[in-house]
Amino acid sequence: MEKISFYLWLFVCTVIFIVRAGADEISVTNEVLPGVFVHSETRTSTNLPERFWVAVVDLKNPKLKLRVSRGGPDPDGDGKWETTLMEPTKVAEREKFDLVINGDFFIAKGVNDGEGSNSMFRANQWAMTEGPAMTDGVAWSVTTNERPCLVVHSNGAVTLENIMHPGGDDFQVISGHPMLLKDGKVLPQKNLARHPRTVVGLDAAHEKLTLLVVDGRKAGIAAGMTYEELGMEMRRLGCTEALNLDGGGSSLIAYSKDGKMCIVNEPTDTRERAVADVLGITVEK
Repeated sequence: MEKISFYLWLFVCTVIFIVRAGADEISVTNEVLPGVFVHSETRTSTNLPERFWVAVVDLKNPKLKLRVSRGGPDPDGDGKWETTLMEPTKVAEREKFDLVINGDFFIAKGVNDGEGSNSMFRANQWAMTEGPAMTDGVAWSVTTNERPCLVVHSNGAVTLENIMHPGGDDFQVISGHPMLLKDGKVLPQKNLARHPRTVVGLDAAHEKLTLLVVDGRKAGIAAGMTYEELGMEMRRLGCTEALNLDGGGSSLIAYSKDGKMCIVNEPTDTRERAVADVLGITVEK
């Protein structure tokens, strides 16, 4: 009965999408993995064009696991650097993830941010995340100020909450900023810039995790979204809470297809950017 209800929810959402979209394009919802449903949307009827991908994850599926992974190893032990940059699909291949998105904002040693051909982020560069991070119950990044985080608890429950140091009940933690949606209300934002984005959100029952990856910086094709637009989009997708992760050239979603990780969006660097950490999904076969 639960699985039937989940499929019914997807069908209703798809009908709503089609009615609202008019002449815009919406791909067929595909179950790319057991309990993971993906579709894309392209809007040209709006003032600025939009293109994005949505993955809805059935958290009730006992065979499905969420896991946070840093890029490469800690390069300096007790020093301030926590990881080395690595492309998300390479992390996914190493960790046997079936689906992956990029994670937290990060700082790379000796590298200034840049986009496209100006991007200098490369694999193996020393880096640190800007917020807390935990993998398999081991915290490898903490902060002095609270940051909004996606937390997978030891019992498998998934929450969005503000933390500085992962707690004893936490098992996987990945952070971002800002919170976009809380108690079903879109939070006001001062930053009105449009960029490529990566967002995670939860429904009221915390039974569905929604991943949203937005393309941007592509004139006439994809303008990106503002933070408030993201909040409205996540609410439309059935979320009551939503958190923004790193965006820009880092935004990426890929899943396993025919034994190979397939990137489905178009990163703005024209190539996959190496990042500090990722959120991965595995499904027991």
